[in-house]
Amino acid sequence: MTQWGSKYLGDQGYTPIEILRYYYGESIYINTAEQISGIPASWPGHDLTIGSTGDKVRQMQEQLNRIAKDYPSIPTIPVDGSFGQQTADAVRTFQNVFGLGQTGIVDYPTWYKISEIYVAVSRIAELNP
Repeated sequence: MTQWGSKYLGDQGYTPIEILRYYYGESIYINTAEQISGIPASWPGHDLTIGSTGDKVRQMQEQLNRIAKDYPSIPTIPVDGSFGQQTADAVRTFQNVFGLGQTGIVDYPTWYKISEIYVAVSRIAELNP
């Protein structure tokens, strides 16, 4: 597929699937899913810190606890969706172990390092062929 041809078709109002079908035929389709199980959710869009609450905090707490099974210096914490001092301390220890700034705040780099290590220790990648 040529870059300029695709752009020209897009400029003409073609959708991405229509552009693909233009080049590859009508048998092309896009499969979608609401959610892929076992894959960590993406960055919440803001730092998680003391006082933060919700599903993203709960997810991070669950992942830290799973990581702690393989890295016992990281303390396990209550999985309650509330970012308190225990969670901040666990995050700070995680950051220390993995060479991040020890702020106790789950910022963008910390979120993705937690996700990366969680996938590695839980072997999610091996479970989803």
